[in-house]
Amino acid sequence: MPDMGRWEPNARGRLERAALELYLKRGFERTSVAEIAERAGLTERTFFRHYADKREVLFAGSSALQDLLVDTVARAPEPATPMGAVAAALEAAAAVLQERQEHARRRQAVIAANTELQERELIKLASLSAALADALRQRGVDDASASLAAEAGIAVFKIAFRRWTEQTEQAEQAEQAEQKDLSQFIGESFAGLKAVTAGT
Repeated sequence: MPDMGRWEPNARGRLERAALELYLKRGFERTSVAEIAERAGLTERTFFRHYADKREVLFAGSSALQDLLVDTVARAPEPATPMGAVAAALEAAAAVLQERQEHARRRQAVIAANTELQERELIKLASLSAALADALRQRGVDDASASLAAEAGIAVFKIAFRRWTEQTEQAEQAEQAEQKDLSQFIGESFAGLKAVTAGT
């Protein structure tokens, strides 16, 4: 059977852009699937072929991100510490996400304006943490250490990601052109974690 998607070039990308534009302009709650599809020049049927509901336009990439994190932990060199393996996974994620900074910034603005979406984001982060912990256990890390390293890693990622998405607006306000990569913010967050736990 031929792939129907070939008659709708980059349908997912078109739906994603249309949804973000409408969410930012009208608000998530006041935007319907029909309006998203119409703006993208597609049908509601096409929308539901790609996304389960209008929330998933914002969270559809979660499974791919989780797979990347887990695979990177699994491939980390044998001598790597649990936190070293997690750091490598976050660096791999940063390399992929860096190309989508403007999308990430707009997505975060939509999520920040809606309590339901904020809760969904927390669930996503919890799922990523659980997957990282399981990947560490597969490497022979004990349960408590795996959970601690995974939770700390996700906390580092969350803070770094927020700073990364916020820097565009801050740079504009300060009239600064130079911006840091997500990987730099992750490095700073890990350094901060070490600083606050030093001497404990």
